[in-house]
Amino acid sequence: MIVEIWSDVMCPFCYIGKRRFEKALAGLSFGKDIQVEWKSYLLDKHLRTDPDVSYFEHLANSKGMSVEQARDMCQQVTDMAKEEGLNYDFDNAVVANSVSAHRLSHFAKKQGKQNDIEELLFEAYFCHGKNIDDYSELITIAEEVGLDKDNSNDVLVSGQFDEDVNKDLYEAQQVGVRGVPFFVFDRKYAISGAQPIESFDQALSKSYGEWKKEQPKL
Repeated sequence: MIVEIWSDVMCPFCYIGKRRFEKALAGLSFGKDIQVEWKSYLLDKHLRTDPDVSYFEHLANSKGMSVEQARDMCQQVTDMAKEEGLNYDFDNAVVANSVSAHRLSHFAKKQGKQNDIEELLFEAYFCHGKNIDDYSELITIAEEVGLDKDNSNDVLVSGQFDEDVNKDLYEAQQVGVRGVPFFVFDRKYAISGAQPIESFDQALSKSYGEWKKEQPKL
């Protein structure tokens, strides 16, 4: 059964949602029957990468709040992430456009490495202060999951997989995505946001039970 997850690498709740979903899946006996597909979503398609602007300044400007309020908001998210075993570091986060990271994710999908690279992209952005719009950083991440360095570079330089990203964005509109993370279970049920583990447990169990009944008997 396929679970599609619309997310953006620069979305802090997407990483938290990913971890909660994984914890729910790990506790279910049918986990091996679940295939995860990551779908691209852009919180700000036109965001200009700027390492000289702090994450707090960027958040303050985009949300119309003070830098201090932005810091307080980030601290709340950091505490939430901590509960899932994630160590966010907004002090060193780099404001960066995520289109290239999404293209690399689609390349990884072709090689059966998409879930692996999504994890490293999130970790790089939120935990290690890496610039996810820097090709050298992205290629290093690609190599970590076993992708070929030269092929990864070609993907980034050529703009390959732009069409796949745009297709995901179009599909997001069709299925009613208004924010991320957005989880779609077998194209029947959906969960929006980094919901509690119990919510993922229920959605997975219900959708899988129905999916299983529809499968031909061997």
